[in-house]
Amino acid sequence: MTKRFLITIGISGALTVILGAFGSHLLNGNISEGKLEVWDTAVHYQMFHTLALLSVTFMNRYLKRAYLSVIFYLFLFGIILFSGSLYISSISELTGLELGLLKYSTPFGGLLLIAGWMYILLSGFTYEHQKRSHKH
Repeated sequence: MTKRFLITIGISGALTVILGAFGSHLLNGNISEGKLEVWDTAVHYQMFHTLALLSVTFMNRYLKRAYLSVIFYLFLFGIILFSGSLYISSISELTGLELGLLKYSTPFGGLLLIAGWMYILLSGFTYEHQKRSHKH
């Protein structure tokens, strides 16, 4: 599980940097300032939640496996729906693509991100410290 999570996180992190650079260097001046701000919001949320995914992955010794998986997938699909729909929306001036019914994926993605944080909260309430045994 950890290996797959780390690969996914690496892809998301690299993609975030690429998309941030794309916005700064190629979109800046080619889309409206408001649409560029939407792009930047998508980049920021993707990076923050990619870092949250990394943190949660390294907490696997402390979180119940079921919580870890739920948190991971809530954040992952939240990033895809929230940031993904914002990316598409922000370049609509260039591409002519409109979200249509997919515009509802932005708030739904946001709800998934919130749910991921709430699952972290829940895991804190149900956390039970386990003493480590030290072998000599």
